[in-house]
Amino acid sequence: MKRIMSLAVAVVLLLGAGETLGATVGDWAQVEIRTDHGWSLPLYPTTASYGKRKVYAEAVKGDEYTIIIRNLLPRRVGLVVAVDGRNIISGKKSWLRNSERMYILGPYETGECRGWRTGRDRVNRFYFTDAADSYAAAFGDESAMGVIAVAVYPEVERYVPPPSPEELSRERSGAATPHAQRPKCAEPKDSCMESAGTGYGPEEYSPSRIVAFEPEARAAETILIKYEWRSTLCRMGIIPWDTPLQPRNRLWDDGGYAPPPPGRR
Repeated sequence: MKRIMSLAVAVVLLLGAGETLGATVGDWAQVEIRTDHGWSLPLYPTTASYGKRKVYAEAVKGDEYTIIIRNLLPRRVGLVVAVDGRNIISGKKSWLRNSERMYILGPYETGECRGWRTGRDRVNRFYFTDAADSYAAAFGDESAMGVIAVAVYPEVERYVPPPSPEELSRERSGAATPHAQRPKCAEPKDSCMESAGTGYGPEEYSPSRIVAFEPEARAAETILIKYEWRSTLCRMGIIPWDTPLQPRNRLWDDGGYAPPPPGRR
Protein backbone atom coordinates (compact mmCIF):
# COMPACT_ATOMS: atom_id res chain seq x y z
CA MET A 1 0.00 0.00 0.00
CA LYS A 2 1.64 3.21 -1.14
CA ARG A 3 1.65 6.27 1.09
CA ILE A 4 0.66 9.54 -0.89
CA MET A 5 -7.75 5.57 3.96
CA SER A 6 -27.31 3.83 14.83
CA LEU A 7 -30.01 5.42 13.39
CA ALA A 8 -33.36 3.64 13.53
CA VAL A 9 -34.56 5.23 10.30
CA ALA A 10 -32.66 4.73 7.03
CA VAL A 11 -32.00 7.80 4.92
CA VAL A 12 -32.57 7.16 1.23
CA LEU A 13 -30.79 9.18 -1.44
CA LEU A 14 -32.62 9.32 -4.75
CA LEU A 15 -31.19 10.84 -7.91
CA GLY A 16 -32.44 10.66 -11.46
CA ALA A 17 -30.86 8.45 -14.10
CA GLY A 18 -27.64 9.83 -15.48
CA GLU A 19 -26.85 12.00 -12.44
CA THR A 20 -23.39 11.20 -11.16
CA LEU A 21 -22.10 11.37 -7.63
CA GLY A 22 -18.66 12.41 -8.88
CA ALA A 23 -15.42 10.49 -8.60
CA THR A 24 -15.35 9.78 -4.85
CA VAL A 25 -17.70 8.26 -2.30
CA GLY A 26 -17.58 8.04 1.50
CA ASP A 27 -17.93 10.14 4.64
CA TRP A 28 -15.34 8.59 7.00
CA ALA A 29 -13.02 7.61 4.19
CA GLN A 30 -13.20 8.61 0.53
CA VAL A 31 -12.87 5.93 -2.13
CA GLU A 32 -11.97 6.57 -5.76
CA ILE A 33 -11.39 4.09 -8.60
CA ARG A 34 -8.81 5.31 -11.11
CA THR A 35 -7.64 3.54 -14.24
CA ASP A 36 -4.08 3.59 -15.55
CA HIS A 37 -5.30 5.92 -18.32
CA GLY A 38 -5.73 8.60 -15.65
CA TRP A 39 -9.55 8.50 -15.63
CA SER A 40 -11.58 8.22 -12.44
CA LEU A 41 -14.60 5.95 -12.83
CA PRO A 42 -17.86 7.94 -12.83
CA LEU A 43 -20.03 6.92 -9.89
CA TYR A 44 -23.84 6.69 -9.95
CA PRO A 45 -25.61 6.68 -6.58
CA THR A 46 -28.30 4.22 -5.66
CA THR A 47 -29.19 4.25 -1.94
CA ALA A 48 -27.45 5.38 1.20
CA SER A 49 -28.13 4.56 4.83
CA TYR A 50 -26.30 5.36 8.03
CA GLY A 51 -22.95 3.58 7.87
CA LYS A 52 -23.36 2.20 4.33
CA ARG A 53 -22.93 3.78 0.90
CA LYS A 54 -23.82 1.95 -2.33
CA VAL A 55 -23.00 3.28 -5.79
CA TYR A 56 -22.65 2.01 -9.36
CA ALA A 57 -19.51 2.56 -11.44
CA GLU A 58 -18.82 2.28 -15.15
CA ALA A 59 -15.98 -0.14 -15.96
CA VAL A 60 -14.09 -0.52 -19.24
CA LYS A 61 -12.97 -4.04 -20.15
CA GLY A 62 -9.22 -4.53 -20.05
CA ASP A 63 -8.42 -1.40 -18.02
CA GLU A 64 -6.05 -1.86 -15.08
CA TYR A 65 -7.21 0.14 -12.08
CA THR A 66 -6.25 1.37 -8.62
CA ILE A 67 -8.42 1.79 -5.52
CA ILE A 68 -7.50 5.12 -3.91
CA ILE A 69 -8.60 5.59 -0.30
CA ARG A 70 -8.31 8.77 1.78
CA ASN A 71 -8.69 8.67 5.55
CA LEU A 72 -10.82 11.65 6.61
CA LEU A 73 -10.38 11.04 10.35
CA PRO A 74 -7.78 12.46 12.79
CA ARG A 75 -6.82 8.92 13.88
CA ARG A 76 -5.69 5.70 12.28
CA VAL A 77 -8.18 3.48 10.48
CA GLY A 78 -8.07 -0.12 9.35
CA LEU A 79 -9.49 -0.87 5.89
CA VAL A 80 -10.87 -4.27 4.97
CA VAL A 81 -10.89 -4.17 1.17
CA ALA A 82 -12.60 -6.86 -0.89
CA VAL A 83 -12.94 -7.16 -4.67
CA ASP A 84 -15.55 -9.57 -6.05
CA GLY A 85 -16.02 -10.81 -2.49
CA ARG A 86 -12.34 -11.74 -1.91
CA ASN A 87 -10.05 -10.02 0.61
CA ILE A 88 -7.35 -8.36 -1.50
CA ILE A 89 -4.57 -9.23 1.00
CA SER A 90 -5.39 -12.84 1.92
CA GLY A 91 -7.38 -13.79 -1.20
CA LYS A 92 -9.95 -15.49 1.03
CA LYS A 93 -13.72 -14.98 0.90
CA SER A 94 -14.45 -11.76 2.75
CA TRP A 95 -17.31 -10.85 5.04
CA LEU A 96 -15.76 -7.42 5.76
CA ARG A 97 -15.16 -8.32 9.41
CA ASN A 98 -12.62 -6.70 11.72
CA SER A 99 -10.86 -10.05 12.16
CA GLU A 100 -9.74 -10.06 8.52
CA ARG A 101 -6.44 -8.79 7.19
CA MET A 102 -6.57 -5.07 6.53
CA TYR A 103 -4.58 -2.08 5.41
CA ILE A 104 -3.84 0.75 7.84
CA LEU A 105 -3.94 4.48 7.09
CA GLY A 106 -2.71 7.19 9.44
CA PRO A 107 -4.71 10.34 10.19
CA TYR A 108 -5.73 12.08 6.94
CA GLU A 109 -3.44 9.76 4.98
CA THR A 110 -4.08 8.49 1.45
CA GLY A 111 -3.21 5.03 0.17
CA GLU A 112 -3.39 3.10 -3.10
CA CYS A 113 -4.46 -0.52 -3.55
CA ARG A 114 -3.25 -1.59 -6.97
CA GLY A 115 -3.76 -5.34 -6.91
CA TRP A 116 -4.01 -8.67 -5.13
CA ARG A 117 -1.22 -8.87 -2.53
CA THR A 118 0.94 -11.90 -3.23
CA GLY A 119 3.80 -11.06 -0.88
CA ARG A 120 5.23 -8.43 1.46
CA ASP A 121 6.59 -6.43 -1.48
CA ARG A 122 4.51 -7.38 -4.52
CA VAL A 123 0.97 -7.40 -5.89
CA ASN A 124 -0.71 -8.64 -9.05
CA ARG A 125 -2.66 -5.85 -10.72
CA PHE A 126 -6.42 -5.39 -10.79
CA TYR A 127 -7.99 -5.24 -14.26
CA PHE A 128 -11.57 -5.29 -15.49
CA THR A 129 -12.52 -8.48 -17.30
CA ASP A 130 -15.43 -10.86 -17.80
CA ALA A 131 -16.65 -12.64 -14.69
CA ALA A 132 -15.46 -16.01 -15.99
CA ASP A 133 -11.89 -14.65 -16.23
CA SER A 134 -11.91 -13.11 -12.75
CA TYR A 135 -9.77 -14.04 -9.75
CA ALA A 136 -12.87 -14.91 -7.70
CA ALA A 137 -14.27 -17.21 -10.40
CA ALA A 138 -11.01 -19.19 -10.34
CA PHE A 139 -12.03 -20.26 -6.82
CA GLY A 140 -15.60 -21.01 -7.91
CA ASP A 141 -16.91 -17.99 -6.02
CA GLU A 142 -19.23 -15.61 -7.86
CA SER A 143 -21.30 -14.70 -4.80
CA ALA A 144 -20.18 -11.04 -4.78
CA MET A 145 -19.01 -10.56 -8.36
CA GLY A 146 -18.48 -7.01 -9.58
CA VAL A 147 -18.35 -5.36 -6.14
CA ILE A 148 -15.47 -3.32 -4.71
CA ALA A 149 -16.06 -3.11 -0.95
CA VAL A 150 -14.25 -1.05 1.68
CA ALA A 151 -15.08 -1.38 5.39
CA VAL A 152 -13.61 1.39 7.57
CA TYR A 153 -12.61 0.45 11.13
CA PRO A 154 -11.28 3.28 13.33
CA GLU A 155 -8.60 2.29 15.82
CA VAL A 156 -9.72 1.68 19.41
CA GLU A 157 -8.95 4.75 21.46
CA ARG A 158 -7.35 4.03 24.83
CA TYR A 159 -7.61 6.38 27.79
CA VAL A 160 -4.18 7.45 29.03
CA PRO A 161 -4.39 8.82 32.60
CA PRO A 162 -2.45 11.98 33.36
CA PRO A 163 0.80 11.56 35.33
CA SER A 164 0.54 11.56 39.10
CA PRO A 165 2.18 14.30 41.20
CA GLU A 166 4.91 11.83 42.23
CA GLU A 167 5.69 11.02 38.57
CA LEU A 168 5.81 14.72 37.70
CA SER A 169 8.14 15.33 40.66
CA ARG A 170 10.49 12.54 39.52
CA GLU A 171 10.55 13.93 35.98
CA ARG A 172 11.39 17.42 37.20
CA SER A 173 14.17 16.13 39.47
CA GLY A 174 15.65 13.99 36.73
CA ALA A 175 15.19 10.79 38.72
CA ALA A 176 14.78 7.62 36.70
CA THR A 177 11.26 6.30 36.44
CA PRO A 178 10.52 2.59 36.24
CA HIS A 179 9.56 1.26 32.82
CA ALA A 180 5.85 0.77 32.38
CA GLN A 181 4.69 -2.69 31.40
CA ARG A 182 4.16 -2.92 27.64
CA PRO A 183 0.56 -3.64 26.69
CA LYS A 184 -0.18 -6.75 24.68
CA CYS A 185 -0.39 -6.04 20.98
CA ALA A 186 -3.44 -6.86 18.95
CA GLU A 187 -3.07 -9.35 16.11
CA PRO A 188 -0.87 -7.70 13.45
CA LYS A 189 -2.64 -6.30 10.40
CA ASP A 190 -1.17 -5.37 7.03
CA SER A 191 -0.22 -1.58 6.55
CA CYS A 192 -4.30 -0.25 1.45
CA MET A 193 -24.06 -9.63 -21.96
CA GLU A 194 -21.43 -11.26 -19.18
CA SER A 195 -20.98 -9.64 -15.83
CA ALA A 196 -17.86 -7.64 -15.06
CA GLY A 197 -15.17 -9.01 -12.77
CA THR A 198 -11.58 -8.31 -11.74
CA GLY A 199 -8.70 -10.35 -13.06
CA TYR A 200 -5.30 -11.34 -11.66
CA GLY A 201 -2.99 -9.14 -13.69
CA PRO A 202 0.77 -8.69 -14.03
CA GLU A 203 3.00 -8.57 -10.97
CA GLU A 204 4.56 -5.34 -9.74
CA TYR A 205 6.61 -4.10 -6.78
CA SER A 206 4.52 -2.79 -3.88
CA PRO A 207 6.19 -2.69 -0.44
CA SER A 208 4.22 -3.10 2.78
CA ARG A 209 4.93 -3.74 6.45
CA ILE A 210 3.17 -5.38 9.39
CA VAL A 211 1.94 -3.16 12.23
CA ALA A 212 -0.05 -3.67 15.44
CA PHE A 213 -3.59 -2.35 15.21
CA GLU A 214 -6.74 -2.91 17.27
CA PRO A 215 -9.89 -2.08 15.26
CA GLU A 216 -13.20 -1.16 16.76
CA ALA A 217 -15.81 -3.91 16.86
CA ARG A 218 -18.04 -2.36 14.18
CA ALA A 219 -17.17 -0.65 10.93
CA ALA A 220 -17.81 3.08 11.02
CA GLU A 221 -18.69 2.95 7.34
CA THR A 222 -18.98 0.38 4.55
CA ILE A 223 -18.64 1.51 0.94
CA LEU A 224 -19.89 -0.77 -1.84
CA ILE A 225 -19.08 0.06 -5.48
CA LYS A 226 -20.90 -2.15 -8.01
CA TYR A 227 -19.03 -1.87 -11.30
CA GLU A 228 -20.66 -2.87 -14.58
CA TRP A 229 -20.10 -2.49 -18.30
CA ARG A 230 -21.68 0.58 -19.85
CA SER A 231 -24.24 -1.45 -21.79
CA THR A 232 -25.38 -3.12 -18.56
CA LEU A 233 -25.77 0.23 -16.79
CA CYS A 234 -27.82 1.46 -19.74
CA ARG A 235 -30.14 -1.55 -19.65
CA MET A 236 -30.57 -1.05 -15.90
CA GLY A 237 -31.52 2.59 -16.44
CA ILE A 238 -28.60 3.85 -14.36
CA ILE A 239 -27.39 5.96 -17.28
CA PRO A 240 -29.38 6.93 -20.39
CA TRP A 241 -28.53 5.30 -23.71
CA ASP A 242 -27.79 8.59 -25.42
CA THR A 243 -25.02 9.65 -23.01
CA PRO A 244 -21.84 9.75 -25.14
CA LEU A 245 -18.80 7.84 -23.93
CA GLN A 246 -16.10 10.24 -22.81
CA PRO A 247 -13.48 10.23 -25.60
CA ARG A 248 -9.86 9.40 -24.99
CA ASN A 249 -7.47 12.35 -24.99
CA ARG A 250 -4.78 11.81 -27.64
CA LEU A 251 -2.30 14.02 -25.77
CA TRP A 252 -2.94 12.52 -22.34
CA ASP A 253 -2.86 8.88 -23.42
CA ASP A 254 0.22 9.06 -25.67
CA GLY A 255 3.07 8.28 -23.29
CA GLY A 256 5.64 6.88 -25.74
CA TYR A 257 8.79 8.31 -27.31
CA ALA A 258 9.39 10.15 -30.57
CA PRO A 259 9.50 7.66 -33.48
CA PRO A 260 11.73 8.19 -36.53
CA PRO A 261 10.09 9.94 -39.51
CA PRO A 262 8.28 7.67 -41.97
CA GLY A 263 10.69 5.93 -44.35
CA ARG A 264 13.70 6.49 -42.07
CA ARG A 265 15.13 3.89 -39.69
